[in-house]
Amino acid sequence: MERYTSQQLMEIEHKFGAHNYHPLEVVISKAEGIWVEDPEGRRYIDMLSAYSAVNQGHRHPAVIQALKDQADVLTLTSRAFFNDRWPLFARKLAGLTGKDMILPMNTGAEAVETAIKTMRKWGYLVKKVAADKAEIIVFSENFHGRTTTIVSFSTDPEGHDFYGPYTPGFKIVPYDDLQAVEKAVNKNTVGILVEPIQGEAGVVVPTPGFLAGLGRIARKHNVLLAVDEIQTGFCRTGKLFAYQYEDVDPDIIIMGKALGGGVFPVSAIAANEDVLGVFKPGTHGSTFGGNPLACAVAVAAIDVLIDEKLAERAAENGAYFMEKLRELQKKSDKIKLVRGKGLLIGLVLKKSAGKARQYTTALKERGLLCKETHDWIIRFAPPLVISKADIDFAMEKVREVLG
Repeated sequence: MERYTSQQLMEIEHKFGAHNYHPLEVVISKAEGIWVEDPEGRRYIDMLSAYSAVNQGHRHPAVIQALKDQADVLTLTSRAFFNDRWPLFARKLAGLTGKDMILPMNTGAEAVETAIKTMRKWGYLVKKVAADKAEIIVFSENFHGRTTTIVSFSTDPEGHDFYGPYTPGFKIVPYDDLQAVEKAVNKNTVGILVEPIQGEAGVVVPTPGFLAGLGRIARKHNVLLAVDEIQTGFCRTGKLFAYQYEDVDPDIIIMGKALGGGVFPVSAIAANEDVLGVFKPGTHGSTFGGNPLACAVAVAAIDVLIDEKLAERAAENGAYFMEKLRELQKKSDKIKLVRGKGLLIGLVLKKSAGKARQYTTALKERGLLCKETHDWIIRFAPPLVISKADIDFAMEKVREVLG
């Protein structure tokens, strides 16, 4: 195979690829666990985990083996036929979420779209909202994906602008404001869609009781509560799902990213039969949703999370990491705030420190791959298999750059 340097590969991408991303200037050609490597052999700790899709670590042996074994026998049937993997994955994920039913898709955005369709259809068939009047309450600074429907209720100008005409039926209220939610509910409200922690907004953690409060509002007004756990789910925040920090039982759980173990796009929503029962044959689907290869990978990905106690490790090592970052904050004139849960951590810079990109570039030069979100926040979200010794090594580099 022809070999290229990092510089050559970046130039080829710049010429032939659409410029819809602004990647950190590093090329990854190899990965294992928390470590990645470029074509020149330089090694880096991955502090992004593909936006939390690689919770199990890069190329986890059990997940890779499941992929290889399944690829040798059956990859795709479509849902026109039964296959021998989807029923077992459905049963496993239903048991894990405590819900009756699973509807599988491929990407996170597809799972969110599925949740939106579920809430609307439930609103018309069960709640008896007037035709085409259904409303879903969403939150400012949200990130749920990039389809035309989803960007219709984005408040980020970069994600939202120039894609109109926009899909109606969404009411945007401030995040972490229960009074605003209560005020926004009306007879046409069918759902509330929320991230337990707003990841893309800069790891914004709501006030304790916010999610439980949403649950109470939903029950009171006969409204469905859908939690988007695509980025926060599967042990990232120190529990299997981030909503489990509160006394709330969401009607719909939206999942993706780490469900595919970092090797395959797998997403799904989980809900009880009185909700997901609104779908009948032909009313919603996906050619690849529930494909045997995805199901085999997802089962292995779930087993790794449970067997290796990655929620407990994320809770313990996340607290350790944040403690070290807060110690640095006291001595640094650049850090305004450290916030997060488990191993989903946002480091907010003071405006006087300048833009975050210069610091993520400096960290990259020292062997640490982080990504800025907005212009002033650095996100730390390593694979959950990271150790305290690895965190200590990472902190040396962070101190060099931000001390």
